[in-house]
Amino acid sequence: MKKRYLLCFGILALMLAYSCTKLNDNDYATIVSSQFSPTSKDVAALVGVPYTNWRTLELGRSANAVWRTNEISADETVIPARPNGWVDGGIYRRVHEHKWTADEDNSYQIWTNAYAGITNCNRLLYQLDNNLIPVTSGKDQLEAELKVLRASFYYALCDFFGNVPIITKFDVEAGYLPPQNTRKEVYTFIVSELTANVPLLSKLNDGTTYGRFNQWAGYALLAKVYLNAEVYTGTADWADCIKACDQVINSGLYGLEAVQSTVFSTNNAGSKEIVFAIPFDNVYTSDGSTAWTLHMETLQPENQATYNFQNSPWGGICALPQFINTFDPDDARLKANWVQGQQYTASGAVLLGTMDKYNGKPLAYINELPGVDSSQEVHGYRLGKYEIQVGELVGMSNDFPLLRYGDVLMMKAEAALRSGDAGTAATLVTQVRQRSFMNNPAKATVTAAQIQGPSVYDYGLRNHLATTHESVSDIQYGRMLDELGWEFAQEGRRRQDLIRFGIFTKKSWLSHSPNGDYRTLLPIPTSALHTNGNLKQNPGY
Repeated sequence: MKKRYLLCFGILALMLAYSCTKLNDNDYATIVSSQFSPTSKDVAALVGVPYTNWRTLELGRSANAVWRTNEISADETVIPARPNGWVDGGIYRRVHEHKWTADEDNSYQIWTNAYAGITNCNRLLYQLDNNLIPVTSGKDQLEAELKVLRASFYYALCDFFGNVPIITKFDVEAGYLPPQNTRKEVYTFIVSELTANVPLLSKLNDGTTYGRFNQWAGYALLAKVYLNAEVYTGTADWADCIKACDQVINSGLYGLEAVQSTVFSTNNAGSKEIVFAIPFDNVYTSDGSTAWTLHMETLQPENQATYNFQNSPWGGICALPQFINTFDPDDARLKANWVQGQQYTASGAVLLGTMDKYNGKPLAYINELPGVDSSQEVHGYRLGKYEIQVGELVGMSNDFPLLRYGDVLMMKAEAALRSGDAGTAATLVTQVRQRSFMNNPAKATVTAAQIQGPSVYDYGLRNHLATTHESVSDIQYGRMLDELGWEFAQEGRRRQDLIRFGIFTKKSWLSHSPNGDYRTLLPIPTSALHTNGNLKQNPGY
């Protein structure tokens, strides 16, 4: 069923390549009418089309979109120069060092893919409003779903760019160029759209709503927006974050998996922890714009023999040693989520390196890394949180859990902590930790005093050119930040968490030194500025 669902979405997406506006190319002037006449049988698939834009928004046509930008700009992972490449014009080093420009692919991918999703939502809303899509019942719910989905794209734009145009119409006049809104206006629009439309969505949590926004996914998104309200507007809203989380918790439809890895398995569509997923399939989402290729991006080419892959991995992204050193050795997530140590073939033979200084030597991943500018193929633990399937293709079939129940519990915990209720925060954090300390249950328990304690991250430069150490005494609720890191590593969110805790532009790690507070926002891509004269670049760029 999942594959048919994906295939249908894929076909419709191809059709829309010839039938939607060119907002995804930053052209706010051209509207092209639909090239086909839909029937009632097409409604569900048509509404599903803008959901496919979340694939490219999260992973990007070159992967330089939300997931990678949130990961490698932060203190958790990095893409260092490798003996076999991964320099790519210096983009990954610039992102790590916070020296990116308005011409980077990251800004372009996030901007264009978010607006592509908005355009598809606006087009479908226009078609529904004008009866161009025949809907005999449930029209209000469909329109509400599209507005919630549209708000999710604006959430990404608000998070990365702040000041962006709010576009809600598809039938704009020729030559129309939307004005630029402030970040606070965008935030207010998102909250208004979600609070008005989420209650109209389906309450079901089954195959009919999987990969779509039901009420509970809508409330989880609303909680995420409220969680970051202080960053977006200057005014915190912890109370509303807790209320939105409670909507999901009190639904009784979701729960923590007994083992965390179940959430990220190859066949994870049935996970009770997933609230909203981006579906992937190694057959139907296999091209460069839709494939989920993390196993290829992190494992060395020799690991093809480990998993009997049909293609050779590319070997790039890895963990920062400083982040790995924060884990308790008894934390099951340390072993389960990171590929480490000696590597073997599927039959158990020792794998040897093939490059530079480790050619012919054992391929054993170590928790060391000379710097973003230099590495050998053994350096850095590799990303293994998402199950790596034997015989895997270039694309993976693991659905991407954009919103999950564990996140809802931790959002409520953080909001409670910041509201002065450390006891509730500690209880919720303990609930999430328990499955990761089954062999040492005592370590799962976190007290109210502990959750208010300092971070254990050893910040400072740590590379072949310099070694420094920076205090963590100025990080409020540092232990809570650590807990978020341990639970949500590799889930494409670390940048956002660091910004909320005041770390992103203040601390050093590996080869990164602070390079301006304005780096909490990305620059509006140069191509967008050239297209729309109403846009003003974000400060600092």
